[in-house]
Amino acid sequence: MATALQAGVAPGPAVASLPLSAAEATRALASFRESCPRLLVRPDASGLTRPEDWREACTAAAGWSNADAPRFFTSLFEAVRVGPGSAFATGYYEPEIAGVRQRQPGFDVPVYAVPADLAQARTEHAAPTDRGTQPWGRYDAEGSFVSYFDRAGIEDGALAGKGLEIAWVADRVELFFLQVQGSGRLRAPDGSVIRIGYAGRNGHPYTGIGKLLNQRGLLGSAPGQYPGSMQGLKRYLRDNPEAGRALMRENRSYVFFREVIGDGPLGSLGVPVRPRASVAADPAFVPLGAPVWLALDRAEASGLWIAQDTGGAIRGANRFDTFWGAGEDAAIIAGGMAARGQAMILLPRGALERLKGH
Repeated sequence: MATALQAGVAPGPAVASLPLSAAEATRALASFRESCPRLLVRPDASGLTRPEDWREACTAAAGWSNADAPRFFTSLFEAVRVGPGSAFATGYYEPEIAGVRQRQPGFDVPVYAVPADLAQARTEHAAPTDRGTQPWGRYDAEGSFVSYFDRAGIEDGALAGKGLEIAWVADRVELFFLQVQGSGRLRAPDGSVIRIGYAGRNGHPYTGIGKLLNQRGLLGSAPGQYPGSMQGLKRYLRDNPEAGRALMRENRSYVFFREVIGDGPLGSLGVPVRPRASVAADPAFVPLGAPVWLALDRAEASGLWIAQDTGGAIRGANRFDTFWGAGEDAAIIAGGMAARGQAMILLPRGALERLKGH
């Protein structure tokens, strides 16, 4: 599996030279504090840091004044580039869609928990993936490891009647996009809300339907084409219900959920992701919990973020997914986000010197 060390790591400019605003430093410091309990114990798949590397910064963060947040980062961190540093960033948010806990008329699309038969292959039964992990699937009645049911199979009833339904939603298209986002809220007609979060997926690779539509010449500004934003993709699916359902099924990946009680949504690091502070990254290239500096061609996505999440489509060096919170504004920004520029990771001082001898 490729990692940041294999891609190459080079020193960046002094953190003090970055145009770090007080507001973004304050948001980032709060999210960094929440990450520290994981940073101090979690192995770093990127190979860039060890848990003990973070101890000084995490100890300082606990009592650091928010009023002096920029100095926290300028005094305790150094910037590094992974590979050439060329970055691409998209956006995600916490959608809210119509849903209820018990099935009722108008709410017929199930939201599934992780099935009991979803399993990782034992090493003697399957080769590791390109990520170095064992693939996910299931063991059939003969004890053979096979692929898990894909999106089409699950939508056609492969999991029906197994007691896995944690909720029911009104709109399959909205559930599809909630699965892409990885978490969301279900609002019932009586105003009650169920918050759900990512719990697992069926092991099939993620396929972006925007990429498929673009390859087929259906995205753009010409007559008959659709915008490449999330809103444009939804419009295509609604205008073309049969073709749209077939298109969604080309993304064979299927996400399972769990109910989230309390603060959230939770990212892959196990801590809440925060609007305009949290970013999803590939943990093979970015230590989860680390600050990340983005200098992009979209000003609203540029600045300091904390890597606290991952995503099926977020793969490779300097690939990021910025989190924008909930609500209509968040949906618009996230749905249209496609930014390019440069990225740097902020590591604890001294980490780069140690890596030179690696």
